[in-house]
Amino acid sequence: MSQKPKNSPPVKGEYAEGGRGYVLNNLPVLRTFRKELRNHLTPAEAKLWTCLKQSQLDGRKFRRQHSVGYYILDFYCPAERLAVELDGAAHDSGSAQEYDRERDLFLSYYKIKVLRFENKLVFQQTEAVLMEIKNNFGWLKEITPPTTPLTTPPTTLPTTLPTTPPLRGTPPYKGGES
Repeated sequence: MSQKPKNSPPVKGEYAEGGRGYVLNNLPVLRTFRKELRNHLTPAEAKLWTCLKQSQLDGRKFRRQHSVGYYILDFYCPAERLAVELDGAAHDSGSAQEYDRERDLFLSYYKIKVLRFENKLVFQQTEAVLMEIKNNFGWLKEITPPTTPLTTPPTTLPTTLPTTPPLRGTPPYKGGES
């Protein structure tokens, strides 16, 4: 029986299963770095965290400095598969923007939507940031088709199937014609 990591338990289906099974979220190798980031939040992260912690935003639980693969997300809501990233001046360079695109592509593969906000927006328009986050709740349901069975069959099947004679040298079916 495989052992789960000691960090917080994920929502059902949050662990990706590989050939032998592997943990995708909160890799143990990143634990120390995640803890350091949580203990040294940027001012914008600290401000937004006061609004997100303890399920204050529509009852949704957010985690801070949560990792998916080798990427550490500023905030992550597992129930909504929604990541919130706060970008400062470090994200203005071309190489940082390319890194962000690769990261977003990786996360979208695992059906995680990334919302990005500039740090200054968190201070100047906190309510607008929170409203944008709320507006993205349920995004996965909008793109995922329902899995309900069809109420009417697409075509009507014939009531009798055509019969073919048995191949030469094959015994007849039990109870069938010879």
